[in-house]
Amino acid sequence: MNDEARYWKEQALYWKTHANWDLLSVATLGLMLAILVRSLLDKPRYLPAARAWLLGLWVPAVVGFGVTGALHYVNHLLDEWYQLFAYGVVAAVLWQVRTYRPAASMLWAIALPALYRAIALGQKTLGLTFVKPLDEYFKSLGKLNIIWFFGLLFVAFYQKKVLAKEQARRAEEEQQRRQIAARNAELERLVAERTATLTHQAEELQTALTELRATQQQLIQREKMASLGELTAGIAHEIQNPLNFVNNFADVSQELVAELEEEQTRPARDAGLEDELLNDLRHNLHKINLHGQRAASIVRGMLAHSRQTTGERAPTDVNALADEYLRLAYHGLRAKDKAFNATLETKLAPSLPRIEAVAGDLGRVLLNLFTNAFYAVQQRQLAGADPGYAPTVVVRTRQVGPAVELIVADNGEGIPEAMRQKIFQPFFTTKPAGQGTGLGLSLSHDIVVEGHGGALTVESQEGRGTEFTIRLPIRAAQPEARP
Repeated sequence: MNDEARYWKEQALYWKTHANWDLLSVATLGLMLAILVRSLLDKPRYLPAARAWLLGLWVPAVVGFGVTGALHYVNHLLDEWYQLFAYGVVAAVLWQVRTYRPAASMLWAIALPALYRAIALGQKTLGLTFVKPLDEYFKSLGKLNIIWFFGLLFVAFYQKKVLAKEQARRAEEEQQRRQIAARNAELERLVAERTATLTHQAEELQTALTELRATQQQLIQREKMASLGELTAGIAHEIQNPLNFVNNFADVSQELVAELEEEQTRPARDAGLEDELLNDLRHNLHKINLHGQRAASIVRGMLAHSRQTTGERAPTDVNALADEYLRLAYHGLRAKDKAFNATLETKLAPSLPRIEAVAGDLGRVLLNLFTNAFYAVQQRQLAGADPGYAPTVVVRTRQVGPAVELIVADNGEGIPEAMRQKIFQPFFTTKPAGQGTGLGLSLSHDIVVEGHGGALTVESQEGRGTEFTIRLPIRAAQPEARP
């Protein structure tokens, strides 16, 4: 062996006997313990302030090794003191996050080794020894603490894994909750927008409905005025005839009076002529009185119908009502068109019972039906497609069980099938603009069906005519008795 080799061998032997090499071993152990704790605390996410303590856990051992080596100081208890120091630092770090279950398990993992190391160090420092049986148990405890440490270390990392899954699940649930909350917020926004839109539309519809009702009332009033116009024209024509007779007989009577006065001024008066003139005057006055009463009767009937529009039902003669309004409707049209003529047929059942009805309302229904019938036959006549065509309007009455049927028929143009389903709808009309409101048949249907508990039906053949049937109960329906 040469001198250089001998030198290094002597130096190695010197440092082996003059340095605390166990400190370097336990420094490695402290570093591994720090790595385990940092891994358990996610480097360390749960306690950021412990990072410096865990990273510097090996520094005291290395520094102690260097200092004792320079001073040639050898102490075989320094490594055990360092181990207690390392356990203490780790325990201090874990104690601050003891509510974290893996940290609590790690605390229990280092508790038994630290206790064992403290007792062993106390024995060596104080020179104490246990009695032999206890000493054997203590040595067994030294072997058991390794199993204890790694067992609880495994439990700690298992708990960390379980908690990580739980946290991931909670994070996913939180994300889902946020997504649901976001969707709910979006849905609430959409619902609010939709609600605002619907509210705006509802307000617009309400406004439109108000305007429509106002327009409907105006059209109903117009329909009433149109019916009143037709009725007035018919009444005027009915009154005009007796007034013409009254005027004519009054004029003739004035001439007879003048002739009688002239005869009385003659010296030779003719008594026979005077008696003849007086008889003629008496006859004319009778005619004037007769036609005056006829006009008064027409006026009384009109006033009676006007008073019966209060909605109160009363026994009503359907035959008289039908005959009267047929003539009124016909003369009303004749007042507008002097050239129009039509055949009127009345087939009224004798001994027809009176019905409980509002005569004024039924009169409006009949006036509408008669007016439409005359309009239909007039249009067919004006079309001129049928040579020798004779306009005809028929009204018939009959009793069918506990009800009375009133039928209005014409041989006019008829109603096409497509329009027949709509004629009772409000505002539907086949007349040119300005000649009809489309409410006549609708109001008539309401009066018959809702007002009188009856039925209003129609049958029609295009090009042959139309027939409306009004069916009315003889007795008005009585309200249900209340307990």
